[in-house]
Amino acid sequence: MIRRTLACMLTFGLVACATPPSSPPPSPETKTAPPARDDGHKGPAEAAPEAAAAAAPPVDLTPVPFEVARAAFIRNTAARHGLEPDYIASVLDQAQVRQPIIAAMARPAERVKPWNEYRPMFITQARIEGGRKFLAQHRDELMRVQQRTGVPAEVIVAIIGVESSYGANTGSHRVLDALYTLAFYYPRSGDPAKLEREVRRELFFRDELANLFVLARDEKLDITGLKGSYAGAMGMGQFMPSSYLDYAVDGNGDGRRDLFTSYDDVFSSIANYFVKKGGWVRGGQVAVPATLAPGREEFNPTEWAPTWSLDALARRGYQPSAPVQPGATATPVTLEGSTGKQYWLGFQNYYAITRYNISKMYAMSVFQLSQAIAGQELPPA
Repeated sequence: MIRRTLACMLTFGLVACATPPSSPPPSPETKTAPPARDDGHKGPAEAAPEAAAAAAPPVDLTPVPFEVARAAFIRNTAARHGLEPDYIASVLDQAQVRQPIIAAMARPAERVKPWNEYRPMFITQARIEGGRKFLAQHRDELMRVQQRTGVPAEVIVAIIGVESSYGANTGSHRVLDALYTLAFYYPRSGDPAKLEREVRRELFFRDELANLFVLARDEKLDITGLKGSYAGAMGMGQFMPSSYLDYAVDGNGDGRRDLFTSYDDVFSSIANYFVKKGGWVRGGQVAVPATLAPGREEFNPTEWAPTWSLDALARRGYQPSAPVQPGATATPVTLEGSTGKQYWLGFQNYYAITRYNISKMYAMSVFQLSQAIAGQELPPA
């Protein structure tokens, strides 16, 4: 989630990354036991903290001097995680505030691109061919993970392709500098309406900075040498420190979770994220194209979980254009295509991809890239 996620954070659009607001309880048309809702925990992408905004507790907006905030961070991190305050302070002494990172975060949001402009940014012939080559090179490891977790190899490869160009671009910023900068110098726009979000973002990065200390200790990593995106995401799958701690897996059994150089660990960790965070269904479909009956109004539920039965969607005019597994529930997806509206039905595994990065277009890009890598013909954008 490097360039893509950064675009998402700045355009919100890696993507239309607007987080769906809380919705009323499901109507009688929906299943009574919907899949797990997003709990606000951070996903690998820098955009993920937006998921918690609606349900987050109040935050104190009173300005805090840097020296006070830094001292409190050292004290609290030491107490919470059993670290020596002097060690934390010594590491922070080596951190540098990076103005380019502040400038990038302060950059005005671009317009949200429609699907026909968005997809070509992530699905190109070079990326498809690169994905096929990558899958062929690591087929044995990927198939072991697929068999163990149920997450298809091509989906894992597509994530790595979108996030880091198959490991070629995992970020050049020192993670310590990135998180330190955003934890204590997150840019302020001066707009009172944006202040709460800006404070929450700063506190999010402060938590990630604390998690970086824990990660370095637990995984025996050089905290001053780690490189990643300008928002602190690391490795081939671009995990933030909290997600690294919560979802990374030791795939090769060497006693470490290495998301930088160990393909076994990377593949297993991405699949584990989909299963544990997204509720991935083994053998389940991701999405199928659909039609909307003429004259019927589009249905765009604010809750993205796929709780709508096919009968309920049919009453709203939606019909799948491909076979659907019996008993499946879905959420309708509308995309602005080059020749007009495109309609899709997204299932639980589509929802799982949105937990990796909170964007319907991101999820569709990953899904369609995975299909192309697997040799299937893509529909027009």
